[in-house]
Amino acid sequence: MAKDIEEGETSQPITTATSSSSNTTGTNPKIKAKPDPVLATCRCFSFVTVMASVLCIIVNVLSAIRSFKNVSDIFDGIFRCYAVIIAVIVIVGETEWTFIIKFWKVLEYWAGRGMLQIFVAVMTRAYPDIYGERHEMLLLRDIASYMLLACGFIYVLSGVLCLGFLKRARQNKEVSSQQAIKDLQDLERRRAELEALLIVDTP
Repeated sequence: MAKDIEEGETSQPITTATSSSSNTTGTNPKIKAKPDPVLATCRCFSFVTVMASVLCIIVNVLSAIRSFKNVSDIFDGIFRCYAVIIAVIVIVGETEWTFIIKFWKVLEYWAGRGMLQIFVAVMTRAYPDIYGERHEMLLLRDIASYMLLACGFIYVLSGVLCLGFLKRARQNKEVSSQQAIKDLQDLERRRAELEALLIVDTP
């Protein structure tokens, strides 16, 4: 009888300790990495660049359609098709897809992206006025070309100041932080599972 009482007294602290530790584990809030203001700014700027490129594509496609309808100006239509292709490359470069960056090393450097964007903006601005286009179309052309031109100049200036290397360093740090948080959450989940097994196995 006395032996049973002693065993009950010794097993009680283990159960209490494990249950309290499991409670603290369950009540711990999820760990989240703080957003990097530099990366957030770069993502917003990349979105603006993509929107400007899309507007340039729209303008050049409309110009190409009108040029091909007018058979005497077919070379301008071919010129617009090249502008559309290069604008698509600009958009793909902004996604920073590893497969594309691997084969287009120039897109990895901000100065290279900026030069490409300036080239597309100049091609878009060369949209001829001789067709008597409506004011809305000319306004869209100016907005698209000057927006992409400004983005290109900012990219070139940032590339000269080596801000692209800063962004890549921040991205690597963010990836490492996210991986560390994921590993920590896995450990916490595994710990909770082991504590649950310990409580079940305790007589």
